Amino acid sequence: MRTVSTRILLARLPLQARAWLWGLGLWLLCAVHAMAQGQHTVTDLAGRSVTLPVRIDRILLGEGRLLPVLGMLDSRNPTQRLVAMMGDYETLDPAGYAQWQQKFPQLGKVARVGRASNNSFSDELAIAQRPQLAVFSLSGGHGPSKGDREIVARLEAAGIAVVFVDFRQDPLRNTPLSMELLGQVLNRRERAQAFAAQWRSELDRVRSVLERMPASARKPSVFLENRVGLADDCCATMVGLVGLLLDAAGGSNMARGLIPGEHGTLNPELLLGQQPQIYIGTGIGQMATQAQTPLRIVLGADATPEAARSSLARALQRPFIRQLQAVQKGQAYAVWHHFYNSPFNVAAVQAMAKWLYPQQFAQLDPQATLQSLYQNFMPIPLRGVYWTSL
Repeated sequence: MRTVSTRILLARLPLQARAWLWGLGLWLLCAVHAMAQGQHTVTDLAGRSVTLPVRIDRILLGEGRLLPVLGMLDSRNPTQRLVAMMGDYETLDPAGYAQWQQKFPQLGKVARVGRASNNSFSDELAIAQRPQLAVFSLSGGHGPSKGDREIVARLEAAGIAVVFVDFRQDPLRNTPLSMELLGQVLNRRERAQAFAAQWRSELDRVRSVLERMPASARKPSVFLENRVGLADDCCATMVGLVGLLLDAAGGSNMARGLIPGEHGTLNPELLLGQQPQIYIGTGIGQMATQAQTPLRIVLGADATPEAARSSLARALQRPFIRQLQAVQKGQAYAVWHHFYNSPFNVAAVQAMAKWLYPQQFAQLDPQATLQSLYQNFMPIPLRGVYWTSL
């Protein structure tokens, strides 16, 4: 029997097939070389192929509020590998940040490479900290994002791998995917997969009920007020951010189709004319600053049930808002604003679903969901109040 050489076989293949085999061989060669050099390649949430060290010892967070994500994966000491971060966490959520610093005092010594906006990020300070990995969000405004190509290019030129995650732009798809990505990058696969599995299970408890509801069932109309008390005028709202969580809870956001982009302002007369069935405000207030900002709804790590309820009651007495029939009938609620960029967003979805459909979700316990996620994954206990009603 005559033996045909590999070279002859390849020569007989179509040109397209030979090119494919050549590309496959080149990819395998690069993969073997990367493994030999202690590297591996991942695909991030921006769809980018990123090669980075197998062992990551120095991390930069492009938003300080990504600290809880790192804390879930490095639960013994999330500051052990953290060499730099933005300063948005202590600025935007001082009570939440204070709880972390109390547990991990060395957090105060971590270098800050910017304040609370993407244009305050200093690539010089970032590179000086010699991180191996920078974790950025796809979109934001409180740190570098996918659009900051020059920053990414300069970091990569300095040998720093940049990966993009997302808890904000498409949270219901990307929250578990982001956790699984970081689990792969930081060698915490099992822990990340366990969180993703529980997160998906909790979201399914809402989705499965909504999917069984008849198509003729009318979604309750909702006015979602954005960052209550931040400005004096009425009526700031959003369709992105917390609006995406409202969609998942089965609400009909009355601002959808009326404002461009993620957030904007509705005309007060339109609001009174259409009269939403339910009012939900987002809270950015702090216990420590109630006297200076009395119209903000107090929610978060330092909030008490009494302070949360009373602050909501005060906020509902503002002009136009107190004229809403939903407010007058007691169908008024508030949720922590920072859920819009949090891996615990599924608890907010459950809370809103329970407000919108109290009978269908009578057995659902959002507080138990949040408590369970903290107990299973967080290095700090659950404190404070994250939603409230009258």
